[in-house]
Amino acid sequence: MIVSASYKTDIPAFYGSWFRNRLAAGYARVANPYGGKPFTVDLTPEGAEAFVFWTRNAEPFLDTLEALATRRRPFMVQVTVTGYPRSLERSVIDPERAVAQIREMARHFGPRSVVWRYDPVLITDVTPPEFHEESLRRLAAALSGSVDEVVLSFATIYRKTGANLGRLARESGIAWRDPEPEEKRALLARLAEIAADHGIRPTLCAQPELLSPGLEPAACIDRARLSDIAGGAIAGREKGNRPGCLCAESRDIGAYDSCPHGCLYCYAVGRPETAKRKLRAHDPEGDFLFPPGGGAAR
Repeated sequence: MIVSASYKTDIPAFYGSWFRNRLAAGYARVANPYGGKPFTVDLTPEGAEAFVFWTRNAEPFLDTLEALATRRRPFMVQVTVTGYPRSLERSVIDPERAVAQIREMARHFGPRSVVWRYDPVLITDVTPPEFHEESLRRLAAALSGSVDEVVLSFATIYRKTGANLGRLARESGIAWRDPEPEEKRALLARLAEIAADHGIRPTLCAQPELLSPGLEPAACIDRARLSDIAGGAIAGREKGNRPGCLCAESRDIGAYDSCPHGCLYCYAVGRPETAKRKLRAHDPEGDFLFPPGGGAAR
């Protein structure tokens, strides 16, 4: 089984000690976000064939990646870098620092081990379409030769996202909008062309209705890429998380409402203040990243 760590939160940036402890124990317990029974994820080499990590800041996790590589445990790292203004991304590291981390990981673990994410594309007063073209052009030039893929997607305005963006509009006067599909496709086509001009393959995450010339569907839990990294076939069937998702089957060990980066477009965090409180209460020695019902962590 492929283990995802995690599309619900940033484990490499904030919960690396917990992951290392769970890896040593050989398992992690996961609270079901929909109220069902908790479940156990096998993290032994026999149970976890490969890992997919998702992060905005890999630096605190580089030693863990080195340990995994030394033990010949395959992994890939999805790194989001957008360069958005602080009004939208309150606590992420500067894009230059993130780019340097990607370059270091590509040199050390190989360029197939790192995927750049420029997503979600969000249209606001401070990030109009031309902002995205310039930002992606600048980042693509810096990452050319270090990554072979950039994953794009337009922001989906989930309930949590809409609430956070509504607060932003009320408190800061920064308006946002959800463009019509035709405008989205046109911008994505321009972004895809910019990426391709820098030798980076542009893909689109789980939005088949927005595919445009030069874009391919993304498989973020990418069994083919992981098999390349492993030097042999990684088992697993395609089992997306939503319509249009081409990801391979995986088990995610994260938890919602626990990433304190403060990205106001995030689907996984209702209020950044809640995530900060949860981080302070986190027990790195616990079986769960966060136990069900907020009880004891073991």
